[in-house]
Amino acid sequence: MYTENHYIVGNRRLNGYQLSKLHTFEAAARHCSFALAADELSLSPSAVSHRINHLEEELGFKLFQRFHRKIELTDEGQRVYWALKSSLEYLNQEILEIKNQELSGSLTVYSRPSIAQCWLVPKLADFIRQYPSINLNILTGNENVNFRGYGIDLAIYFDDKTSNKLACQHLMDESMVPVCSPEYAEKYQLMGNITHLKQCTLLHDRQAWSNDSDTDEWSSWAKHFDISLDAGQHNMGFDRSDLAIIAAINHAGVAMGRKKLVNKRLNNNELVMPFPEMEVQCAQRYYISTLPERQDPKINAFIQWLESMAEKQE
Repeated sequence: MYTENHYIVGNRRLNGYQLSKLHTFEAAARHCSFALAADELSLSPSAVSHRINHLEEELGFKLFQRFHRKIELTDEGQRVYWALKSSLEYLNQEILEIKNQELSGSLTVYSRPSIAQCWLVPKLADFIRQYPSINLNILTGNENVNFRGYGIDLAIYFDDKTSNKLACQHLMDESMVPVCSPEYAEKYQLMGNITHLKQCTLLHDRQAWSNDSDTDEWSSWAKHFDISLDAGQHNMGFDRSDLAIIAAINHAGVAMGRKKLVNKRLNNNELVMPFPEMEVQCAQRYYISTLPERQDPKINAFIQWLESMAEKQE
């Protein structure tokens, strides 16, 4: 039975000491278990039970009904739990908005078209969720763009060399492997039969890492495996890697695929690797470029997010 003094304490405003017990209560109510709350809080179940008992005495009403092998919230406990849950959600939202106050405004990102289409853009919903106050502008092109002339904050390139006028940092490595549609592989009996490649149309990015890479992708791959490609073999060039991939999906030939950019297509079986053991590490890599004197929390936030996305890709 609660004493009169307990009810007097219960009518006072909550203090910091009771807030620490409410933290224990929130975990126990969420799990509906003293034992699971104890695991989360690195306490013993008896310590959790002790804290809840003291909190109930101070509040002047029961929070839980205790049974032999389980606990349940009382009506009063349910009201306290939902009030506490709502307060925590409101507090977390306030903290997020405070943290994002300086992370607001526009951020202009320049990228190679294939990186943007196949890798960057499909992931942007995650960035928007984390930084709702940043307005992204995504520009694409194959040129090494003038940052100041186009108001660009950050660029994502794919190359084996970097500009000495920009601050550059590694984003992720890349490898390349031939890919085609399952239907095309079956038509030409390609799976594991490298000699059948001579019958196929070769698809490639003519601007893979320079303004005129032409057939360099296929040439470097063939050289690595000491394979001779027929000089008269039919081929089709594009100015974007993703266009070569779309052509491959639609049975136009075999494309030289960049693994990071075609993984999703491989996973959903739009594409197959007829020679899966013949994957070559690219000398080129994806890297991030910024103006060396530019220090902006938005840029740093975007770079950190890009790095986290690249880590998940590995």
